[in-house]
Amino acid sequence: MLWKDKYELGVPLIDTQHRELFQRVDAFLQTLRESSSWEEKVQRVNETLEFMNGYVVEHFHDEEIYQKKIGYPGYEAHRKIHAEMVRYVLQVTAEYKQKGFDQQLMQQFAGKLLAWLINHVAAEDQRIAAYAIERGAEADD
Repeated sequence: MLWKDKYELGVPLIDTQHRELFQRVDAFLQTLRESSSWEEKVQRVNETLEFMNGYVVEHFHDEEIYQKKIGYPGYEAHRKIHAEMVRYVLQVTAEYKQKGFDQQLMQQFAGKLLAWLINHVAAEDQRIAAYAIERGAEADD
């Protein structure tokens, strides 16, 4: 799995959601790498898109609530990064539905999801954790 303990923020809800996102992205990558036919992969691709469209929004919302709760000064910038990713997920989903089963689009999507998730959690989200520690916020504050 792609998850590393160093990605933890110390906020149980957010950490659980991050682990779930990493598991889903990893499973999606494995699906795309399988030697089975594209037609056999379609159901899992569709499930991943459906999951991402709902779960990403839910996770970002929960993370933003936590940021507001602790008074995180980078909240607005972080919210914009989240909004851009939501737009990307929605755009890819719409393009996928319009084009049909486009394997190249899904390969690009998976690559961007993986890179974004690692970079975001390992860098941007760690700033939230550092701020919470600095200010003495409790993990479930």
